[in-house]
Amino acid sequence: MNIHVNAPWSVDAVLLDMDGTLLDTEKVYFESLVAALNACGYADDVVALCHSMVGLPGPVCEAMLRDHYGTAFPLAEVNRTFIVTRDRMFDAGLPLKPGTIELLDGLAAADCRTAIVTSSSRRTAERHLTLAGIRDRFDTLLTLDDVTHGKPDPALYLKAAARLGVTPAACIAVEDSNHGVAAAHAAGAITLMVPDMAPPTEETRAKCAAVLPDLNAVLALLQERGAL
Repeated sequence: MNIHVNAPWSVDAVLLDMDGTLLDTEKVYFESLVAALNACGYADDVVALCHSMVGLPGPVCEAMLRDHYGTAFPLAEVNRTFIVTRDRMFDAGLPLKPGTIELLDGLAAADCRTAIVTSSSRRTAERHLTLAGIRDRFDTLLTLDDVTHGKPDPALYLKAAARLGVTPAACIAVEDSNHGVAAAHAAGAITLMVPDMAPPTEETRAKCAAVLPDLNAVLALLQERGAL
């Protein structure tokens, strides 16, 4: 555990990323995109490229694919294959990350305000949170539809704090990706990371109040620091 802040935390809200943080979905997105690219004849550097997209909004990922493969890249075909593969995998169930329910229960018991802050579209976020059975656990929902620029831009976190009527500095942000941590830190939130698909870079670690193994550890730290 890597903790840089030792004083008690005065917290008005907890802002939570969705994919890879609360929902175990990043692996589905990753594997679906790798499969779609392979099916369309792309093999070289696919895994590394897909890893670099973790935590980024869809339009940014599409631009990265075009930049990497050139103007002839069959984006529509890859997207169709990706969606079919993704939906087939989600049909098998949409699992929660370990500690999700315990963390949400702890936040509710402390009457702590919460927001989902996700780079997914509102339609996707609503669907996935509903399928996972946790849509009604949050005070508000911020998605890519609410801003011009998604993560790592801080706009989503700034807007989430404003919607809850709190300052970003009085918020805990919980993220799983390097791009997400960059967004939360730039907004001025106390940032916790529970890594999912990619380990934190040294730059990311420096931006985190703590890097933790799971959401149960997040809850324990919030209680330890008097945030709840």
